[in-house]
Amino acid sequence: MHTVSIIIPAYNEENYIGECLKSIQKHKTQNVCEVIVVDNASTDNTAKIASAFAGVTVVYEPVKGLTNARQCGLAAAKGELIASLDADTRVTKMWFQKMEEEFESEKDLICLSGPYEYFDLELWKKRCIKMYWKFVAMPMYGITGFMVVGGNFVARRDALLAIGGFDTSIDFYGEDTNIARRLQQKGKVKFDLGFSVQTSGRRLTENGMVRTAAVYMANFVSESLLHKPVTKSYTDVR
Repeated sequence: MHTVSIIIPAYNEENYIGECLKSIQKHKTQNVCEVIVVDNASTDNTAKIASAFAGVTVVYEPVKGLTNARQCGLAAAKGELIASLDADTRVTKMWFQKMEEEFESEKDLICLSGPYEYFDLELWKKRCIKMYWKFVAMPMYGITGFMVVGGNFVARRDALLAIGGFDTSIDFYGEDTNIARRLQQKGKVKFDLGFSVQTSGRRLTENGMVRTAAVYMANFVSESLLHKPVTKSYTDVR
């Protein structure tokens, strides 16, 4: 059984971090050795709320940026497996169980990831997104052999360290494909539709479903082929 460190980057996430940590505490298995919340230069009560949870360690990363926060969490982590979640994510018992089963049964598995499901979107939008994962994302994964969702993946710590961790030159878009592509050089990167988490659809609501899907797809292709994202800027949605 592998020990697991859960890393959660958080920038001004006082409205979501509590429910995220509650879901982890409710469903986590014995091999979860630590939960690390990376306070990424927050100006609200994110750190205070996270610190109130037993067994949660809050570390501070003053340089704002998702990859900076992920790298800070990796440096602090001790587990054999690094589980990456977003602050607005909620996990289930099955998520932990599937993680254990996959890494125990597949010895060449380096990274396991899966899709987002959204707890705050209308039903028709949820159905459209399921179709996107099945008919767009999965074929792309079949072509490239790698795919990672940044707020829902688990990777071997030694593999992450072997590739130098996260690319901090990438601010936001493309960081997940970057880590997937580089991890594939060390072993199997598996994307499984059954390994899902519940998360907020706030970015989809703010930017629109079609636009958001197009931006993510463009950066997936650009990072896969050119090894760099095409989108350089992003807007925080809180």
